Amino acid sequence: MSVNSTLREEQASAAPPGRRAIGIWLAVCAAMVLAMAVIGAITRLTESGLSIMEWAPVSGVLPPLDQAEWERLFALYRTIPEYMEENAGMTLAEFKTIFWWEWIHRLWGRLIGLVFLLPLVWFWMTGRLGRPLAGRLLGIFALGGLQGAMGWYMVASGFAERSDVSQYRLVAHLALAVLIYGLLLRLAAGLLFPAPAASRDAAALRPALGVLIGLTAVTILSGGFVAGLNAGLDYNTFPLMDGRLVPAGYGDLAPWYANHFENVAAVQFNHRLLAVATVAAALGLWLRSRRLDLARTAGRAFAALGVMALIQLGLGIATLLLVVPVWLGALHQAGALVLLGLGVWAWSRLGTAPAPQPM
Repeated sequence: MSVNSTLREEQASAAPPGRRAIGIWLAVCAAMVLAMAVIGAITRLTESGLSIMEWAPVSGVLPPLDQAEWERLFALYRTIPEYMEENAGMTLAEFKTIFWWEWIHRLWGRLIGLVFLLPLVWFWMTGRLGRPLAGRLLGIFALGGLQGAMGWYMVASGFAERSDVSQYRLVAHLALAVLIYGLLLRLAAGLLFPAPAASRDAAALRPALGVLIGLTAVTILSGGFVAGLNAGLDYNTFPLMDGRLVPAGYGDLAPWYANHFENVAAVQFNHRLLAVATVAAALGLWLRSRRLDLARTAGRAFAALGVMALIQLGLGIATLLLVVPVWLGALHQAGALVLLGLGVWAWSRLGTAPAPQPM
């Protein structure tokens, strides 16, 4: 760390009070989205997602209040393939267990909407939002509405011809969550912590960091296909899969590209490969950053990225070897978003390019 780097960082002013309040609000929203992803993982791992067969954005806030309503909802659930093929004979008490996870999942989504919308209206009415920021926030709100619709579209795929939801719709739902989470974090970081002036070294590092962030996002989405196909319940060894580096049957499906989305062996292998590549990229960037002239917070951000990448790899391997216990699968999901968040934080710490000097 050079003296110039430290001076550039110390010269960054604190965020003005108005901007700080908005930044804290957006950071809270990002944390709620992360929690939503973890609740969603638990809902998926406990096979609770199809327990509520009605889309009731307003009245659905209230859970069943009497025995008759519980019986009605349970009767609806008994009409779908998941019950008939996997849960035949389930008792009402067992149904309530899966119901509550899905109900919490939906309630938390509604809470995120309120926590985002109400302060947005207040900040806007009090004139604290400039036009560019207001436009970005309205865009995020629209994405949130789309996410709610996508969630129902995903759930509805499991009501008729299959005993679970479509892995394609599951990944689309996850992709929107990742996008919203990343946008919220990026805005919050910029509002709460003014970026230091970018050095030449920082500018050179930015493209590689962008690749790492993209690779992390793709790895998360590949994990969505693993979850959608329950692929983590097979090949529970590491690093080999059934005694092979590349599992037998990797390319069995036709057309060939279907293997990447519908073949359990291929989906799990791809996720492993992407995860290892992500960890290698994070460690490589960390080592490279140590030799460059960066702001102190940037150096720390790259160190945190490297450490978190190793932790996340360990969580993934443990989840696989232990055949996906619910608590560990949820922790692995949380770790993925923390790693992505650290990538976004590192991006913000690389700073902004200084204004060109007049000739």
